Amino acid sequence: MFSSLIGLSRKEKEIIKVKMSFINFCKFHGFGNDYIVFEAKDLDEISSIEDFARKVCHRNYGIGGDGIAVLEKLENETADHLCRILNPDGSEAGFSGNGTRCAVAYLYYKNLFAGESLKLKTRSGIKNYQFLERQENAFWFCAELGKPKFDLPDTLLFNAILEGKDKIQGTSSFSLLLPGAGIVIGFFFVDVGNPVACIFVEDFNSLDWRDIGREIEQSEEVFPERTNVVFIKVIDKENIEIRIWERGAGETSSSGTCSIAAAVASALTEKTERKVSVRAEGGTTEAIWREDDEMLITGRADLSFCGEWFEKI
Repeated sequence: MFSSLIGLSRKEKEIIKVKMSFINFCKFHGFGNDYIVFEAKDLDEISSIEDFARKVCHRNYGIGGDGIAVLEKLENETADHLCRILNPDGSEAGFSGNGTRCAVAYLYYKNLFAGESLKLKTRSGIKNYQFLERQENAFWFCAELGKPKFDLPDTLLFNAILEGKDKIQGTSSFSLLLPGAGIVIGFFFVDVGNPVACIFVEDFNSLDWRDIGREIEQSEEVFPERTNVVFIKVIDKENIEIRIWERGAGETSSSGTCSIAAAVASALTEKTERKVSVRAEGGTTEAIWREDDEMLITGRADLSFCGEWFEKI
């Protein structure tokens, strides 16, 4: 909770027997996809980081956010900082394009890093960030995210379907029966640091994509660790539009991982070129899937505000 001891007498302060901790934070957003950034050293006394994430991300009782990013400076390693991303439901993400961009923006805003390039260690590997420009409290970066993977989750269902098939070629032919929605829907599966089910649509209003996204995310017999879901509308060879249902967060206005996954799926099916502008409700991310398979996204992170979170320890 937000709180203050201003106005309390010495006697009143002595009556308070709980141990208190004031934790500094800054909230950033990438095209409306908002993350609360903390430093790991300030969270030493937090007994459960999962409960803490659920609490501070709550839109009514907390700071409000699509997740938290926890930064830790590394010494004598191949990366400059470690970044953990936790979702509003307390689960830990393998990676977040916007979340890590917000974290890197925090480092520049706080003058904790000043170089032109930065290496960030995440659960899904080391990501490279190139600082492009700063406009007041908006920070632009190009991020190199690694290569996509097309290995499907190791489940009995997928193993049966994939028997004797090439996995990459097979991605274009998968369909799921969704009992809740009462439809069979085709998708492409791409792992870009986070798992993403990509679904092409002609019109976002022609289906209840939120309910479909929720049902696919929660189909744990198909995706044991759940999955992000992105709905893709191809505009032309260089432009696509998306709607996003994120694992552990639900509907979001933007997503770096879903943007690059949509770009990879569109290029893989020859619907677009390898360089596309990905329009989400919050803004446009520039995505490139290079010929060497490396994925790049360019976008911005804006500072919303900074403050202190009062935590009873």
